[in-house]
Amino acid sequence: MSNLDLEKPWGEHTFVAFDTETSGKYPLSAQICEIGAVKWQGGKEVERFERLIKPDEPMKETVIKIHGITNEMVADAPKVHEVIGEFSEFIRGAVTIAHHAPFDLGFLAPELEYKKIELPDEPVICSSLLSRRVIPTSPNHRLQTLVEYLGLEQGTAHRAGDDAAACLRVTIECMNRLGPLTSLKDVLDRQGGAIQWSRFSIDELMQEEKWRNLLTAIENKKRAEMIYSGGSRPGRSRIVYPEGLVRSLNGDFLVAKEEGQVQTKRYYLEKVKDLLID
Repeated sequence: MSNLDLEKPWGEHTFVAFDTETSGKYPLSAQICEIGAVKWQGGKEVERFERLIKPDEPMKETVIKIHGITNEMVADAPKVHEVIGEFSEFIRGAVTIAHHAPFDLGFLAPELEYKKIELPDEPVICSSLLSRRVIPTSPNHRLQTLVEYLGLEQGTAHRAGDDAAACLRVTIECMNRLGPLTSLKDVLDRQGGAIQWSRFSIDELMQEEKWRNLLTAIENKKRAEMIYSGGSRPGRSRIVYPEGLVRSLNGDFLVAKEEGQVQTKRYYLEKVKDLLID
């Protein structure tokens, strides 16, 4: 259990804002290629963590165009399992922050679990959710828009270290607007409640056979036979090619292409009644 006193003013806590860049959209089928994090303590930024990571497979040009990290840049970089323990130590005991936090948590939680590292008990702040509540006048709540709107220091967009720093500054601005005596609990309540790392556990899903089958299909790029209670053919068998699994605050879902179709679809796990792999 976390030892944090949520009733204390937010300024008395340690925060670590982090960001990941990845080789694709979805956890399990894609991997982290960069982690960046910035630690805030005692009213200032005190430490940074930045690591390039080599994915198991070469990254596609469409992804490289987003973050600018090339396969050449990560050619001699460590694998994620060589870095994740160091990252875990960096965030230990801190309240973590990320912009669109569920995306990053979806990639990081499985890597921590793979190395048998316990998921943090400390709550997570999503700077996107918090800024929507505290800064409603921003044209939108994308990170770079908020940075520009608030007149904050700008770095290189879509690089993990600079995005983590921007995320931290946006969050500190939000909390300053709430007031220095505002408790951490009130900050979390303002974003809609605390987000927990455990919500993104893959080990938890592995307790059930159909989800073990699903994870095997994703990791080994196998097709699966699925009984789905939703859609236009509820309860009927369908063949799907899983592309990723997203654990979401609004409901976990599988991203897959159905046999004979071009577009991927979302299949909510609560409606998956059975799933078998060849």
